[in-house]
Amino acid sequence: MFTSFLLAGAMSLGTPAAAGAAADPVRDATAKAMPQLMVLYRDLHAHPELSLHEVQTAAKLAAAAREAGYDVTEKVGGTGVVAVLRNGPGPVVLIRADMDGLPVVENTGLPFASKVRATTDEGIESGVMHACGHDTHMASWVGTLRNLAAMKDRWHGTVVMIAQPAEERGRGAKAMLDDGLFTRFPKPGYAIAFHDSASLPAGQIGVTPGYALANVDSVDIVVKGVGGHGAYPHTTRDPIVLAARIVTTLQTLVSREMDPQQPAVVTVGAIHGGSKHNIIGNDVTMLLTVRSFTPESRQQLLDGITRIAKGEAIAAGVPEDRMPVVSVKDEYTPATFNTQPLAGRLQGLFTARFGKDRVVETKAVMGGEDFSRYWLADKSIQSTIFWVGGVPQAKWDAAQGGKAMLPSLHSAEWAPDAEAVVSTATEALTAAALDILKR
Repeated sequence: MFTSFLLAGAMSLGTPAAAGAAADPVRDATAKAMPQLMVLYRDLHAHPELSLHEVQTAAKLAAAAREAGYDVTEKVGGTGVVAVLRNGPGPVVLIRADMDGLPVVENTGLPFASKVRATTDEGIESGVMHACGHDTHMASWVGTLRNLAAMKDRWHGTVVMIAQPAEERGRGAKAMLDDGLFTRFPKPGYAIAFHDSASLPAGQIGVTPGYALANVDSVDIVVKGVGGHGAYPHTTRDPIVLAARIVTTLQTLVSREMDPQQPAVVTVGAIHGGSKHNIIGNDVTMLLTVRSFTPESRQQLLDGITRIAKGEAIAAGVPEDRMPVVSVKDEYTPATFNTQPLAGRLQGLFTARFGKDRVVETKAVMGGEDFSRYWLADKSIQSTIFWVGGVPQAKWDAAQGGKAMLPSLHSAEWAPDAEAVVSTATEALTAAALDILKR
């Protein structure tokens, strides 16, 4: 399957398959490396680790970088790895992969499926899975660093390869920056990453100029009431009814207060309250996810949530000392912005390399990615994260015909065509670095 995929890629450029593959050192090196990279991928997939606990994963990536000749520093920002390869004067390029798995019980049926179980920092015991495809990111990262080490005669400058912890919790990039990523190591002029996609066919590349991923805020609301007997509601201030009012009114934030041309999402993901049929409790806890792109939209949403919660409580007659408590969690992920001219440059480079049928301009999505923080820490950096499709072709075709539904990222059933993802991403990342660092 992998050989036919490479041949299809070569033919899409309008050249004979054998000649195209033989004439391209990046594609040839990637193809040669794929058997080893797939062994690594399967090992990483079978042994995922939760956010902030990526100890063994980090050790494997650090060892691979040292073997390739990089100067490696471990435990940056917790479990982060920084691998630096200097090759004379020139630009500095940062290439990132994220390492953490998710508390998901795998249901892919893969022969190397994860059987790992662990306890989250919140005390919940669960299976652990690379349900977001970070295993493909890491395998491609290793493939890219090996390619660049073997091709030093083709580029000059410095490559900074970082393996980042805790992307899923929005903490890893900040932790590495706070631990001196841009002061202890060469500061990049360019930052590049990719993410596998459950919305594109395997091997297709998507580039989104400008805003690509959203601000992500987690908001808790503790709705306080006055409890009592369910038979005598007039003696209480029912927090469940109040929570229901808040849920309903929150829907008007996006539909009636936000500019319709500014994307925004307010989702109440959980409500917890009450203990028995005939008891009106004292409080209810609501858990929200809030998504936006611009700082102004984000602040408008957060301010609106606080205002609505308090306003509904006042309307319900809740005493002043029992007003709702709104807390914005510290797991904030800022919106990811793909800068120009780098985003356009990479889109053109990938189109020339892979063919126009395999490169598309994708729309921004409301998911989050803390890769954004590297650019926000210094906006002189050119920064782009791109997508590499992972949906197996047969499943993609079935879904387009309405015969199947595709699992999303974070699904227990997400099993990308890893060979297509790793080969495409390794080739794309290598080509991008060589283009920036070319002699």
